[in-house]
Amino acid sequence: MSNRHLSRTLAMQTLYEWDFNGQKDIDLDSLVVSNSKEFAPGFDDAGFSDELIKGVIKNLKAIDKLITKYAPEWPIEQITVVDRNILRIGIYELKFNSEIPSKVAINEAIEIAKTFGGESSGKFVNGVLGAIYKEMRDKGELKQADMEKSAEEKKEEVPNQPK
Repeated sequence: MSNRHLSRTLAMQTLYEWDFNGQKDIDLDSLVVSNSKEFAPGFDDAGFSDELIKGVIKNLKAIDKLITKYAPEWPIEQITVVDRNILRIGIYELKFNSEIPSKVAINEAIEIAKTFGGESSGKFVNGVLGAIYKEMRDKGELKQADMEKSAEEKKEEVPNQPK
């Protein structure tokens, strides 16, 4: 498991506990430390999981609005706590973190949903994040990280020209 994947998993676990307990004023820093000791002893992610958690909480209202918009058949309180927090992390990385390429954010969220969610969690997360990505692309709101990746992918697709 890559370091960032493990960091995302720790962030999801921490947000799950916070959300499950009613989003009360819980010391999230202590919760991150506790979860790191329990689920990844000796692991140092250089603060990446903490960055994800704080980013989600800082942008929670906007993130939850996006969930409501792109999953209208599922009132946010009816989405399982696991899926809801995986979506929150995915949307944070997709919309609010300029350094993470969109496809990475989507793929990581899908993989975590397949591992920790229910039978259809991966498809559900893919559908919601995919719709958000499509709108971003259609509106020309892709991130610089997406543009750089696209340019690299295009270079690889060019067939070798005869000399």
